[in-house]
Amino acid sequence: MIRTRSSARSRTPLRAAAAAAALPLAATALLVAGAGRAAAAANAGPGFPAHYAAPYLETWNSPNTLADARTNGGLKYVTLAFVISDGSCNATFNGNTPITDAGWTGAINAHRAAGGDVIASFGGAAGTELGQACTSVSTLQAQYKRVVDALNLTRIDLDIEGGALNDTAANDRRNQALAQLQQAQAAAGKRLDVNYTLPVSPSGLEANSLSLLNNARSRGLTVNAVNIMTMDYGPAMDMGQAAISAANGLHTQLGQIWTSKTSDQLWAMEGNTPMIGVNDTQAEVFTTANAQTLESFAAAKGIQLLAFWSLGRDKACASNGTLSDSCSGTPQSAYQFARTFNAITGSTTPPPTGRTGQITGYGGKCVDVAGANSANGTAVQLYDCNGTAAQQWTVGTDGTIRALGKCLDLTSGGTANGTQAQLYDCNGTGAQQWQAQSNRTLVNPASGRCLDATGPSSANGTRLQVWDCFAGANQQWNLPA
Repeated sequence: MIRTRSSARSRTPLRAAAAAAALPLAATALLVAGAGRAAAAANAGPGFPAHYAAPYLETWNSPNTLADARTNGGLKYVTLAFVISDGSCNATFNGNTPITDAGWTGAINAHRAAGGDVIASFGGAAGTELGQACTSVSTLQAQYKRVVDALNLTRIDLDIEGGALNDTAANDRRNQALAQLQQAQAAAGKRLDVNYTLPVSPSGLEANSLSLLNNARSRGLTVNAVNIMTMDYGPAMDMGQAAISAANGLHTQLGQIWTSKTSDQLWAMEGNTPMIGVNDTQAEVFTTANAQTLESFAAAKGIQLLAFWSLGRDKACASNGTLSDSCSGTPQSAYQFARTFNAITGSTTPPPTGRTGQITGYGGKCVDVAGANSANGTAVQLYDCNGTAAQQWTVGTDGTIRALGKCLDLTSGGTANGTQAQLYDCNGTGAQQWQAQSNRTLVNPASGRCLDATGPSSANGTRLQVWDCFAGANQQWNLPA
């Protein structure tokens, strides 16, 4: 009989033991390396495509591992594991390395300069999770913001498992803190995507994870992705098919929480994270063939994220069947799992059909992409109509409005009055859905608010935002015929 993920807790000993064994020496080395140097703040990153691989990178190892993952593994995106408490309400890497450590901020800067980006993962199997260490919403929010600001993050991961997952008070506190931070970032014109990484059985999430996600929705947190840990089920099985089975189960469960989303949007909310090679339950082995099967499935369904535990294990052991924190125990070449999953990075489905042309609004001005810049986060504004590509919008049959190959999006998935419109990679989230009304307004169903010219003003450069619908002239738009 397959054990449920909550009873099959055997992933925790290996990862927790690896972290505990590695932390004192690794952390000490990092602190010594950074002594006497002012840690430079991490530069801003380019953001993330609609589909990407971002395996977990152990920050108790050398910061040089990030460059190696990029150079030899071909990875543009990684998930940094883990940000946890130092025993108090204070965020650190792995309990004792400062978030502003010069080695890691330098490595992140170099990675971003090469066109990549990072996600910071909070939680994990070892140490004290911040939501449990910080006993008020305000102090927890301050710690999240400190990490986000120090590392210039636009996307974070909350890996909640073990005792933390069953701590309903901490779950509620965490969701409130994240929702408030997300809204504050949006008000400042910044994006903050929040992923949840949760344990799973081959049939889907268990009750404690579903409770956490329902609480997130009730607290107004926009969840970018739900990433499932497809590992350590119990007996031997085909681990590729088990990961696919869990993904199918998750798809149904997400639809029961986010009832307004389409099937494609639900797939775009999914992540999938196996433990490569020999799992903690050693009868289970996730092979390179399993990785290929899962990547093909994820690409076909439009799954947003593929990851795995962990990059430090993405190489062969001296002998097959070995359970180790530094190799996979299955036949492979170095970084073979990373390269297999990385095939999903940047992949896109063809844009939907629809009507293309100018969108005109207040004062007869056109909806315009500032500077004709296609970078994520570029402002969407009013400007004199000029016939350029920056003013050519496709009103898609899938509810999106697209220009320059990207989507009209609300910053950080915000739903509050004043959340600004921007251009961003199409990702199937509610922040990119628009419905034209008979009174010529454009409603974003996720917020229930209308696209609005701020002010109201028709001056060139006026930012577009969402605001309570009242069908004023600054909320009326003429779409392509």
